[in-house]
Amino acid sequence: MNLLVIADDESVGFQVPECNVDVLVSCGDLPDELIFKIAQKCHCKEILAVKGNHDSSAAFPTPIRDLHLSVFPFRGVKFGGFCGSWKYKPRGNYLFENAEVEKFLAGFPPVDIFVTHNSPRLVHDREDDVHLGFAAFNQYIQRAKPRLMLHGHQHENVESLVGSTRVIGIYGCRQLVVPD
Repeated sequence: MNLLVIADDESVGFQVPECNVDVLVSCGDLPDELIFKIAQKCHCKEILAVKGNHDSSAAFPTPIRDLHLSVFPFRGVKFGGFCGSWKYKPRGNYLFENAEVEKFLAGFPPVDIFVTHNSPRLVHDREDDVHLGFAAFNQYIQRAKPRLMLHGHQHENVESLVGSTRVIGIYGCRQLVVPD
């Protein structure tokens, strides 16, 4: 399965080549109109997304599927996700304390590809008040063992291995091939 993963950089519309992918995945902080433009450019079959801390509180328009705390199977691969980031200011969309994320994910089922906006704690996070990862994601990875975790928010393209899970941070876009 061919994936195109996008996050955080609104100039990504100029970066994406004309291509054919099975799934477009947005890890947040991108306008819906830009997601649609990229989906057309890459002729994708499905659009999956989570909201970032700079996204509006409005629901995603159809045909974008919101993965926040939901599971979507596609060609035998289960996708699931979590929106938002660390609560670094008193008000705003999709801001969470770690304890809240732990509670939400306590019963969340295992998925093959876990799509989030924020990173796991101490994996790609930055030691500032905005870009800290969630320890609850580390706990989910340890329990559910997804094959991949895709995230944005940190504004860098980076990859790490956490146990058996490939954790990939996206800034702009990245194409991936995932075995069905």
